[in-house]
Amino acid sequence: MTEKFEPYQRLLARSKEIAILESTSSLLSWDQETYMPPQAIDFRAEQLAHLGGLSHRLFTAAEVGDWIKRCEDGPLPEGSKEAVNVREWRRLYNRQTRLQSALVEEFQRVTALAREAWAEARRRSDFSKFQPHLEKVLELNLRMAESWGYEECAYDALLEGNERGARTSQLRMLFAELRPAVVQVLGAAVERSGSIPEDFLDGDYPVAGQQALNREVAAAIGFDFKAGRIDTTTHPFCTGLGPRDCRLTTRYNERNFAQSLYGVLHEAGHGLYDQGLPGDDYGTPCGTYVSLGIHESQSRFWENQVGRSPAFWEFWHSRACQHLPELKRFTPNQIYRAVNRVAPSFIRVEADQVTYDLHIILRFEIELKLVNGEVKPADVPALWNEEFQKMFGLKVPNDAQGCLQDIHWSMGGLGYFPTYTLGNLNASQLRDRAAQELPGLETDLAQGHYAPLLAWLRDRIHSQGQRYLPNDLMARATGEPTQAKYHLEYLRKKFTS
Repeated sequence: MTEKFEPYQRLLARSKEIAILESTSSLLSWDQETYMPPQAIDFRAEQLAHLGGLSHRLFTAAEVGDWIKRCEDGPLPEGSKEAVNVREWRRLYNRQTRLQSALVEEFQRVTALAREAWAEARRRSDFSKFQPHLEKVLELNLRMAESWGYEECAYDALLEGNERGARTSQLRMLFAELRPAVVQVLGAAVERSGSIPEDFLDGDYPVAGQQALNREVAAAIGFDFKAGRIDTTTHPFCTGLGPRDCRLTTRYNERNFAQSLYGVLHEAGHGLYDQGLPGDDYGTPCGTYVSLGIHESQSRFWENQVGRSPAFWEFWHSRACQHLPELKRFTPNQIYRAVNRVAPSFIRVEADQVTYDLHIILRFEIELKLVNGEVKPADVPALWNEEFQKMFGLKVPNDAQGCLQDIHWSMGGLGYFPTYTLGNLNASQLRDRAAQELPGLETDLAQGHYAPLLAWLRDRIHSQGQRYLPNDLMARATGEPTQAKYHLEYLRKKFTS
């Protein structure tokens, strides 16, 4: 019936047209972070602003609302792929029509310039170079939040764009539960790690060897290099440019191979999700990821649940030594213990599994104060340093290791950080369920056979697109909506027992 239902076909064509424009914007953004010459930034900002405004105008046109209404009144079978697409197009249409195209264009322009300013400020470790850009980003976020509307606080409107259904009040309760529980685990975990020096694995690890190992590991867990690649950037990220084009990035430290390896495992987890979405549905909600909390569950799953397990190093030790001969000094167990060393540290993306959520709580609390007007961007470095010392017991040495370490604010991503903790919770919960439903899982992992696990994730998460809301998707995949208990149990078992 949908093959002949004109309003749906028009919506489908418009959605796929917009997807091409958005993928072009993503390619330009990827290029900005990897190969773009610095002096191209002003024109790049205009390119992104133009494409963002054009996409917005195409989707918010009056005829799109009419097509959606006719589909809602029409013959689409309940629960069908077409009905799911229309439901999600309605939600997005209602949200996007509350924004003016000029505001969307300004947001794209400002964030493109802010990303470049952030990278320079981080290199110089000078927040003042980024401060005026953060002020503009914050202003635009607040204007969009007011346009979208909210019931409790403006931060809710920003969260909704990252994690459907999440609310600030719920996150406050979640973090109030997590923080003392994590701190309790932390004491025992730090004591257990006391015999492992921070520089235990430091050595001479040429970038070429790291690249070869990273590529081999990513391919082994299922990342398709005929439909993707790895490049170098300041802050690791993954971006999907189309149904057969997924770009991973990482950064290298020739003294510490683990930075790039776990960066690639993390981003490859994102990439597996992108590559597992239904390619035929690209450009529609059924071919699009459902939320960042679900996306982050995939990256954290492969980085930690798989990559920081004893089985991983038992299997990969010999191959790692071939690419990086200095690793021959260590046994698989020594490497496993070292990459799971627990100690408060400055950099979130290099944080251990126990302290990681404390990094997220810090950012959430600062973002909330910014959005609520309790602090101004100029106050961020001092506030960050003060709160970090209270939480971690460390004095932040400079802005690069403090409030400038993450790219997210320069991208306009206020409300993104909490999804990392939701990703941790989801990853532990998925790992628990997978162990129950895949009896041979531990044997497979010990032998480097990742296909059964990936197939399970493909079925439960990747292939579902936006068919279900995040909590509903987790409930269908694991039997329960997202819970903290599985992650806390995982941390206690791994780091204190």
